[in-house]
Amino acid sequence: MYRVFLVDDEPFIIDGLYDVVDWSRYGLEISGSAENGREALEALRETPADIVITDISMPEMTGLQLIRELRELKPELKFIVLSGFNEFDYIKEGLRLGIENYLLKPINFNELQETLETAVAKLHAEGADRLIRGHDIRILRDNILSRWLSGRIAPSELAERADLLQLRLDKPYIVTAVIRTSELLSEASEAAAQMEEEHPNLVSFVDLDGDLVLLLLLDRPEDGKMKALEAFSDLRERMAFGKIRISLGSVEHVSTGAQNSYATAKKAQEYFLVLDPPDLMDYEQLTDGQTANEHDLMADWPELARLIAAKKKAELLHRVEELFIRIKSLEGITPSMIKSMAIELMIRFKMELRDIKQSDHPELYQAGFERVIQAESLEELASIAAQAAAVTVDSLLRDVKSPIIAQVLSHVHEHYNEALSLKTLSGQYNIHPVYLGHLFSKETGESFTEYINKYRIDKAKEMLKDTSLKVHEIANRVGYYESGYFYKQFKKYVGISPTDYKGLL
Repeated sequence: MYRVFLVDDEPFIIDGLYDVVDWSRYGLEISGSAENGREALEALRETPADIVITDISMPEMTGLQLIRELRELKPELKFIVLSGFNEFDYIKEGLRLGIENYLLKPINFNELQETLETAVAKLHAEGADRLIRGHDIRILRDNILSRWLSGRIAPSELAERADLLQLRLDKPYIVTAVIRTSELLSEASEAAAQMEEEHPNLVSFVDLDGDLVLLLLLDRPEDGKMKALEAFSDLRERMAFGKIRISLGSVEHVSTGAQNSYATAKKAQEYFLVLDPPDLMDYEQLTDGQTANEHDLMADWPELARLIAAKKKAELLHRVEELFIRIKSLEGITPSMIKSMAIELMIRFKMELRDIKQSDHPELYQAGFERVIQAESLEELASIAAQAAAVTVDSLLRDVKSPIIAQVLSHVHEHYNEALSLKTLSGQYNIHPVYLGHLFSKETGESFTEYINKYRIDKAKEMLKDTSLKVHEIANRVGYYESGYFYKQFKKYVGISPTDYKGLL
C-alpha cells in the first residue's frame, strides 16, 4: 500500500479528493494533507508518503518551491501538480523538476486516475529493484517469521527460507517475548539486531502488528525464563531511554509449539491495559495454571459488537447484566477466573471503540481496569463492566453531532450489504454529495469509502468465524460483488487474505 499526501489551499479540493477517488483500488491510501506548502514541508518531514499531489499557487510557499525542497529531503517522491492556470512557465519548471503530470482545475478525474496508475507502476518497478537491499531482506525475514508463528507456512518452505536467510532455528525448545513500544520501535529493533550478532540463539523480527518479537532458542525448557530475563536486561541497557512493555509466552517445543508460545506472548500484552506497572508480563504467571471452561465464560461478542455499533446502550447493558447472572450460576468458577473474563470483556470494548473511531482512548478504561483488580464481589465486577459498556456507547454518541450523519450511519449499519454511495445517500437526504462527504469525514474522521469498507470487512470477519459459508458467499453478503476486490480490501485491513484468516480460526 503506497501513501498519498494532498496539498491545496482550498479545503474543498482536499475534501473532494478524499471522497471522489477510490484510493484503495489503486493500492493507495491518504496519509495526510496540508493547506499550504510550508505546512506540507514540515508535515512531510515525519509523515510517510510516496506520492504528493500539490496545488501550484499557494500562500507562504508555492507548489514548485515545495517540490524543490522535498526533492532534497525525499528524492524518491512522485509529484502530481494541480493548477487553475495553464501557464507554460509553470509547466516547463514542473517538468524540469520531474513531476508525473500537470493537471488543470477543474480536475479531469479520468486523467488523474491514469496518472495515479502510472505513478503506482513506477513505484512497483522501483521497489523490485530494491529487493536485494538489506532493508528489504529484513522485510522478507520478518514476513517469513510472522507466517511461521501464525501457522501459515509449510515446514519445508520454512526450512528452505530459513537456510536462505541464515535463520538458525535448530534448538529443540523456544520461548517468545513480545516487546511493545510506540515511539521507540526503531531503537528497540536496532538494539535487538545488535544482540542477535552476539547471541546466536536469539532471533528478532517485527510482526504484522508492529511489535518487536524476540525468539529465544533453548537446549532445555527449564532455561527459558532465565535466558529471557537476561535478554530483557540486555535490551534495556542498550536503549538510552523510554518505556517498553515486555510480555513472555510459554516455553514450547520448536516443532510443535512455537505458534502457541507466540500466541500466549501476544495475549499477555493485553494485560498491560490493567495497570501501568509492571513492565513485564509472564503469561504462565497470569493464567496461574487455571483451566476454566472457556465456552462457559465466553460472551456473545458479535452480538455485543453489533449493539455497540448501533449505539443501543440500554440493550447492551442488559446483555452485560445477563452475562454476569449466567456466570454466577456456574460451578467451579473462581474469583480470578471471573476477573480475567471481566478484563477480557473490557479489552473487547476498548478494541471495538478503537476500530470504529480509528483512534485509541485508553483513558476511558484505565480506572475501570484498576477497579477490576481490587473488586471483591461479582456484583462489583458486573457494575464495572456495565460502566465500561456505557462509556463505550457514550463516546460514540458524543462524536456524531449532525442528525444527517447519524441517519447516514444508521443506514450504513442496516444496509451495508447493499450498493451504497454518497451520490445515492445525498439524494435520499436532499444534500449535495460533496458537502455530505465533507460533513461525513469531519464527524467520523474518515472518508465514506474508508468507513463502509472497514465496516464490511468487520462483518466479513464475523462471518468467517461464525459460519461455514464460502469466501465468495461472504463477499456477496457484505456487499462485495467482485471477489477480487473483496480479497484486496480484506488484506488491506486485516493483513492477510480471507482464506488465510479462516484457516487460522
